[in-house]
Amino acid sequence: MTISNKKKLTINDIAMLCGVGKSTVSRVLNKDPMVNEDTRQKITKVIEKYQFIPSKSARAMRGHSNRSFGIIMTRLDSYAENQAVSSMLPIFYQNGIDPIVLESQFKTEKVEEHLTMLARQKVDGVVLFAFSGIDASMLANWRQKMILIARSLEGFVSVCNDDEKAVKNLMKYFHQQKKYQKISYVGIQTSDETTGLRRYQSYQEYCQQYHLSPQAQLGEMSYQNGYLLAKGAVESAPEAILCATDSLAFGVQKFLYEQNIINIEVACIGRNDLLSFLFPQTKIYRLGFRETGKEVANLLIKMMTVKMEPQKIIISSDELNI
Repeated sequence: MTISNKKKLTINDIAMLCGVGKSTVSRVLNKDPMVNEDTRQKITKVIEKYQFIPSKSARAMRGHSNRSFGIIMTRLDSYAENQAVSSMLPIFYQNGIDPIVLESQFKTEKVEEHLTMLARQKVDGVVLFAFSGIDASMLANWRQKMILIARSLEGFVSVCNDDEKAVKNLMKYFHQQKKYQKISYVGIQTSDETTGLRRYQSYQEYCQQYHLSPQAQLGEMSYQNGYLLAKGAVESAPEAILCATDSLAFGVQKFLYEQNIINIEVACIGRNDLLSFLFPQTKIYRLGFRETGKEVANLLIKMMTVKMEPQKIIISSDELNI
């Protein structure tokens, strides 16, 4: 089939060019994760080649609203980010807004790629889970249509959690309530500004203030790295290990279990139901991820009609399961 450049393509045209059904094209447009990856890539290439944009009427006929928001997560399997997104979605649905969920994998080129696509789709706003490497210049066209989560940038509205307070409260629990003097830290490399640098600095500051000897192991944010870092963390014979994230705590607890070490208490930042189920002795400080999601959803909806001044909003939580 040949298509004239002057003709405005329909979903039927895209389907015929790709040799698939119209419903498959619709599923790709709506980011259905169950579509075969080869099929998705083939359809996406045709969409990009002909710069196809679904019409407003077509979207309405498929049961969609005339408004849509992009949500760019860092990882689709992030428990924290999923908590935030799950609290956004009901608010978006109630306001007739279609979400388009994407994943950056902590890659700036992926963010740029997704923003280009979202611009073609003419979305009304974007939620971006920001990370180190993202700068204001690459987001310049989205200043009045975007809210950042986890990291603030000059000129943008951002919503962040109180990382420093979380670390200090856990340190107070170990040091002042439990009377521990030897508290190791397992964290993220400081190249990560939020879960890495901020949380590590807060740990160091507490140790300095109360004349404790800091013992830190830093690496990537994964269960596997938590497991590997645990070996170094226990070498100083700590009474407790503070983990920057729940994924690291998983790895640490697995290492302690396999080594039959039962006299080291573990705490972490970030709620994870599976961690609580498998290792209920883990002390968990819950950051307000759900509260963050609700705040962001309402702010972005408001931003559609009201110009908002750049600002950084801190969501704090004092919930510690002891």
